[in-house]
Amino acid sequence: MSGHSKWATTKHKKAVIDAKRGKLFAKLIKNIEVAARLGGGDPDGNPTLYDAIQKARKNSVPMDNIDRAIKRGSGAEAGGSDWETIMYEGYAPNGVAVLIECLTDNRNRAASEVRTAMTRNGGTMADPGSVAYLFSRKGVVLVPKADGLTDDDVLLAVLDAGAEEVNDLGETFEVVSEAGDLVAVRTALQQAGLDYDSAEASFLPSVEVPLDAESASKVFRLIEALEDSDEVQNVYANADVSDEVIAELDS
Repeated sequence: MSGHSKWATTKHKKAVIDAKRGKLFAKLIKNIEVAARLGGGDPDGNPTLYDAIQKARKNSVPMDNIDRAIKRGSGAEAGGSDWETIMYEGYAPNGVAVLIECLTDNRNRAASEVRTAMTRNGGTMADPGSVAYLFSRKGVVLVPKADGLTDDDVLLAVLDAGAEEVNDLGETFEVVSEAGDLVAVRTALQQAGLDYDSAEASFLPSVEVPLDAESASKVFRLIEALEDSDEVQNVYANADVSDEVIAELDS
């Protein structure tokens, strides 16, 4: 299994913890508001909004919160913020490359929080472009495992839609495609009657750095510090963490 699959598994486990702290809810709501602002408030005509709503519902965000976010974003209700996406680049311990995606209404605050989290946890900021080339923009759909469902079943459903690979993440299958094929892949899954947890554009690493338990612990600590910021939506890293290392960290 590739490193980004392991990383996705770790992020998925952390997402459950984040939901308990309420942070994940806020980030999912922000995604919905931005999607509605950019593409309109009708999910049938706005695939990005459709997928943002799907992910929020899968994470138990109340429909009232979702509806209000759509109205704020589309302008049907006052109170929407002027969110903008900013990407920061840097290095975690052991030379792991990190892309930090912020969604903020205050560039100075976002920059300050990212820099503080990096410097306090052994990371260093990098110049624009010095890390980004190690990642590719991809479509990623997570399909929960059901009784009898195999990776071949999933691949058969999405192959003609542009899927490049299907990875087994343990509790889910990860379907990877070009970012432009994301909606087609998601639609193919729906037409095949397969449920999915999330469908979104992501950054996957082309080169990965294998980590032992000590290094992985330091990298995860930095990423948790970054994700604790309300300004940070996603953190992408080219860490390759094996089953054995994850088991050692869990113990």
